[in-house]
Amino acid sequence: MAQETMIGIIGGSGVYEIEGLEQAAWQGVDTPWGPPSDAILTGVLGGVKMAFLPRHGRGHVHSPTTVPYRANIDALKRLGVTDVISVSACGSFREEMAPGDFVIVDQFIDRTFAREKSFFGTGCVAHVSVAHPTCPRLSAACLEAARAEGITVHDGGTYLAMEGPQFSTVAESKMYREQWGCDVIGMTNMPEAKLAREAELCYASVAMITDYDSWHPDHGAVDISEIIATLTGNAEKARALVARLPGLLGEGRALCAHSCDRALEYAILTAPEARDRALVAKLDAVAGRVLQPPH
Repeated sequence: MAQETMIGIIGGSGVYEIEGLEQAAWQGVDTPWGPPSDAILTGVLGGVKMAFLPRHGRGHVHSPTTVPYRANIDALKRLGVTDVISVSACGSFREEMAPGDFVIVDQFIDRTFAREKSFFGTGCVAHVSVAHPTCPRLSAACLEAARAEGITVHDGGTYLAMEGPQFSTVAESKMYREQWGCDVIGMTNMPEAKLAREAELCYASVAMITDYDSWHPDHGAVDISEIIATLTGNAEKARALVARLPGLLGEGRALCAHSCDRALEYAILTAPEARDRALVAKLDAVAGRVLQPPH
């Protein structure tokens, strides 16, 4: 049975400034997990509903650690979003992945430690699989959109998610690159991708390279002024990529062939009679499909 597509974009400044967005309006959304990073810009592009959430808030008020990841994903799900595309800046560990290039991430190593990483917990325990943390169908659409715009894009890559807000030491950068085999490094895709899976949302990550991190012998320490200059150019390309997605994804969608939208099917372990009523109530949007309040 076809479902109405609603594309959710989580990105930085500029990404939500999409030409041709009809019925555009900023909406505040209340969630049981607190307020999201900002109001959410909703509208219609090419006949497809879209929602844009600035991850750090307009004016960049949230650090990577203080981004309200649970509230953001809950708010998007509550609005009816079906497919989430993360657009974020990153550093590169690969010579061939140069500043200005995009990477369609397909794997993560999560090194964050100061963030709430699950909607579930005491009173309602669930374990979802994130073996393949991004949706191949949605990632393929992002890849096609990037290529159509002439963007230099790399199909697949491992993203090291660090806590931040400081950038890596040289020793860390070399370890992530040489011993761990990572391709790019960023601060925001975790726990975002894990939470999207718990909320049964298809998730794709478009990583926009701004620098070579500190491992590169000719690059030296990360220069924030150079990053901002590259980020500006990347944002323009990202807006062009996003504008192509409605035409690629279409107004209606079947069930995800990779079961992203059924991730909770067998994930909840707590018996119905033992579930915490207050927590179950908070899970109404993200897990309402499979959770029934205990009687």
